Amino acid sequence: MSRALADAVRLPYWLDRPDRPDPLPPLIGATGADMLVIGGGYSGLWAALLARRADPGRDVLLVEAGTCGWAASGRNGGFCAASLTHGLANGARRFPDELGELERLGQENLDAIEATVAAHGIDCDFERTGELAVAVEPYQLAGLAEEVDLARRYGHQVSLLDADEVRAEVNSPTYLGGLWDRDRVAMLDPARLAWGLRRACLAAGVRIHEHTRVAGLRRDGGALFARTVGAEGAPGAVRAGRVVLATNAFPPLLRRLRAWIVPVYDYALMTEPLSAEQRNAVGWRNRQGLADSGNQFHYYRITGDNRILFGGYDAVYHYGNRVAPALEQRDATFTALADHFFTTFPQLDGVRFSHRWGGVIDTCTRFCQFFGTAYDGRLAYAAGYTGLGVGATRFGARVMLDLLDGADTPLTRLNLVRDRPLPFPPEPARAVGIGLTRWSLARADTRQGRRNLWLRTLDRFGLGFDS
Repeated sequence: MSRALADAVRLPYWLDRPDRPDPLPPLIGATGADMLVIGGGYSGLWAALLARRADPGRDVLLVEAGTCGWAASGRNGGFCAASLTHGLANGARRFPDELGELERLGQENLDAIEATVAAHGIDCDFERTGELAVAVEPYQLAGLAEEVDLARRYGHQVSLLDADEVRAEVNSPTYLGGLWDRDRVAMLDPARLAWGLRRACLAAGVRIHEHTRVAGLRRDGGALFARTVGAEGAPGAVRAGRVVLATNAFPPLLRRLRAWIVPVYDYALMTEPLSAEQRNAVGWRNRQGLADSGNQFHYYRITGDNRILFGGYDAVYHYGNRVAPALEQRDATFTALADHFFTTFPQLDGVRFSHRWGGVIDTCTRFCQFFGTAYDGRLAYAAGYTGLGVGATRFGARVMLDLLDGADTPLTRLNLVRDRPLPFPPEPARAVGIGLTRWSLARADTRQGRRNLWLRTLDRFGLGFDS
């Protein structure tokens, strides 16, 4: 494995591009706005763009501590799913009475993302390929069959594939069967989507300041006052009538959010471009996203320039919700991923990896986003996307804008929006519980999926930990 990883750059592949936009200047001094958006990932960018589209006269200011799209939005796998509930099975368990409506809204949301990409000329390799879920252990086949039955109940285009059929799509000796979800997932270049949304925001009149961190937030009469710190410590301030909080996994400006989300580090590798011979050995002509069906699952996809991204497996939590740049590199995980890659594709022996990286995402106990307001409705937040935010953040932005308007809408009436996840316990119980859960999930993967007493107890109370 060391040879395959020897030349891998320790940067996210998507962000290591010559067409990366130049940073915008930080905020210096005091200013005002009708709406302040804190965070320049997908959540914040969609919120700013949709706010201006709904009211072109509204003054919208977005501030980002780094550069737009540098965090989770620029270093994920590029799976843009229609699901708003982290999959049908999770939605059926948690929102059975409104799952049909949530599936309809999710499909509309994915269609709207595709339309936005086209309307703004965002060159992000958007491909409506669908996704293959593959079984690599015999016990996983029954789960795929159940998923097919559930998907067809909601009118989705799914196919259950046997071993020969799934290997005809993507050739791996590890595959025993598969489920091809044909209409609910698109693949894209995540950083270029973020950069395209940033460009669309600027064209719509959104003011954006990068390298501008919000260090404090308080009431200021009928508005909110944000204290900012720019490059080299330059002070700034924003007084705004409404605030969108879109910081997701990073330490929240609202104390209450610390109970509901934990930051989890996820890791990925990117290969060098495959030759024509290597591509033929793998197949993959329909370019679907892939994920295996283990608890410690891998996700992988082929890129526009015919590389393979291979990520997942480890979901690493650090005591005290620790987030730091040093945690983005984990050699033990990269070595394990490389080993798993060549087990999956032994015909690609000799391929080398060009990039290795990690990043932090926010997870919550119900595995999908939750919403709320603070400061008497002047601030709205969405968080807890648990690795499925590429598509769902646009929906989350719509919800936040409705909440800020104080509007009674079909979105704000959803249980998905009104309910909260169960909180994680405080430390040290948080770290102990997450560690025990990770150990139990890994053990279940080696015992034909059998869940121990700890996992069955979490299931009973609707709790979980995932990336």
